[in-house]
Amino acid sequence: MSNSSPTLPTLRLPSPEGQLISYTMSGPGDFPRPEKPLTSRKVYAAAHVVPVMTAENVPGAPAQLDWESTLAYRHELWSYGLGVADAMDTAQRGMGLDWSATKELIRRSAAEAADVVRTQKHPALAGRSVRDLIACGAGTDQLDPAAVEAGQAGLDAVLAAYLEQLQVVEDSGAKVILMASRALAKVARGPEDYVAIYSQLLEQAKDPVILHWLGPMFDPALAGYWGSAEVPTATSTFLKLIQDHAAKVDGVKVSLLDAEHEKQLRAALPADMRLYTGDDFNYPELIDGDEQAYSDALLGIFAAIYPAASAALQAYDAGQPQRGREILDSTRALGKHIFAAPTLYYKTGIAFLSWLNGHQTGFQLVGGLHSGRSLTHLAHTFVLADQAGLLREPQLAADRMTSLLKTGGLA
Repeated sequence: MSNSSPTLPTLRLPSPEGQLISYTMSGPGDFPRPEKPLTSRKVYAAAHVVPVMTAENVPGAPAQLDWESTLAYRHELWSYGLGVADAMDTAQRGMGLDWSATKELIRRSAAEAADVVRTQKHPALAGRSVRDLIACGAGTDQLDPAAVEAGQAGLDAVLAAYLEQLQVVEDSGAKVILMASRALAKVARGPEDYVAIYSQLLEQAKDPVILHWLGPMFDPALAGYWGSAEVPTATSTFLKLIQDHAAKVDGVKVSLLDAEHEKQLRAALPADMRLYTGDDFNYPELIDGDEQAYSDALLGIFAAIYPAASAALQAYDAGQPQRGREILDSTRALGKHIFAAPTLYYKTGIAFLSWLNGHQTGFQLVGGLHSGRSLTHLAHTFVLADQAGLLREPQLAADRMTSLLKTGGLA
């Protein structure tokens, strides 16, 4: 009997320079599921949604979701000990996922989380609450963008929209993430309008929420959020709001792709308040931390690297921070590539890896967003994911990559 390892697939891929090269896969990494809850960091992976493959998945069409695959992906994340951040920009809020589908997503995902807690389905989540397992975005995307643009929907409409969504998330049992609002960015006249709206929301919230600051690299419509294009000025407004309502703020989620700014903000937060990094470029060093503090995480990239992310957190729990940092660092190149400009198309990479790993039957996103990256970009995503040990079934991934290249005339 032979003890040799199975031969790994070799395929022809377009290189970043545009040449076809021969590439032999490396195989999956050793990333076991945890047998007990992760404790060293509090993390949420921002999950994408899987559409019905026969639906009209084109820009402007109502979202039709494959609920079985969408919810199964959340169970996959939970099984590795991670919380799920749902109905966020990773799930295409304002970029294909309409409010009707979003409400149903929040309801269904929170119900699944409650069932996990009740049945203790995943050992890595023993003793966790529903709010630990699921946090959902509340925003204002049910407002008609044309009405906002025309000045027919002002601050009162923004507040009413936020309150409606806040109620939906609270009723589901999930933790609330107060998302950045395109409508508020459009109608606010200055910092005082942001403070007024968010103060009322925090006063109305039943439990502490996560405040969400998404930068314009993720959504250009959010430029100048908190009332200023100057980040230090905007940060001052943000911090004043937090300090005035600290009892209602569980933590802040910051996605500006600026590690130094995050470290400074982290140091300025009230004691015991979490900073959930949303920096998909610099997350290894921010989660690792320094002598003063570390960041927790609420990351889209964790939906792509969740086996490695879980293994890194298990290492931190075991008192092996160097090993934890090494694992996170091994995924950094993949994160930078998936989130490369134009960053809003990072969701294409998340869905692509989901498809390669067999979590959805086709490579599609609602709203046609699966067309947001080139075949050459996706081929390099394939290589970087393989090198990070994140293609769990090499032959399946190779077969699917080859079929995509054939469709594109590259194989």
